[in-house]
Amino acid sequence: MQSVLKRKGILPGFGLSLGLATAYLGLVVLIPLSTLFLKAAVLSWADFWGVVTTPRVLASFRLTFLASAAAALINAFFGFITAWVLARYSFPGKRFVDGMVDIPFALPTAVAGIALTAVYSVHGWLGRPLDALGIKAAYAPLGVVIALTFIGLPFVVRTLQPVILEADRDMEEAAATLGATRGQTIRRVLLPPLVPALLTGLGLSFARAVGEYGSVVFIS
Repeated sequence: MQSVLKRKGILPGFGLSLGLATAYLGLVVLIPLSTLFLKAAVLSWADFWGVVTTPRVLASFRLTFLASAAAALINAFFGFITAWVLARYSFPGKRFVDGMVDIPFALPTAVAGIALTAVYSVHGWLGRPLDALGIKAAYAPLGVVIALTFIGLPFVVRTLQPVILEADRDMEEAAATLGATRGQTIRRVLLPPLVPALLTGLGLSFARAVGEYGSVVFIS
């Protein structure tokens, strides 16, 4: 009797939806990824190691991961500030600023790369004063970091913003009433629930930066 009740408790259409989800996952994700492994399986271990350790490949790994890590850390810092301002303060144009955070989501990466290159090139609005200071942004590793920072910022902001909005302000007021300094309140009351969201946004920003191509290919 209990087994019958358990079977009736399953949502209708479970088998069909599971089959469609598995088929979709296989066609879109698993089959393309399997071709990569099959292509690599043609090489012997010695050939594979020789390919991945060539100077050009090592240089690409170094640039990709170091630039992605730098962009993710920058986004973690400024994304936290942006999310905090949007969640805790009211100011003119707040909705406009909140909407601008999502522009990297909607903007094609190639368009973003072209726009950033135009702005940070030697003759661009920001590139000209930077060049006068001896700083080359476009067509340099710095330009790659700028592009990866641009496309990764929304991941940190949109991950932190809901958590900050749901934070209980009564806890902050209670900490202040009990004599806690502002630093102690931030360290012991505010940060603990925000750290998991911050690390999640940091990870998403880093993962997005590692896989970015469209904007990087123009500004680099």
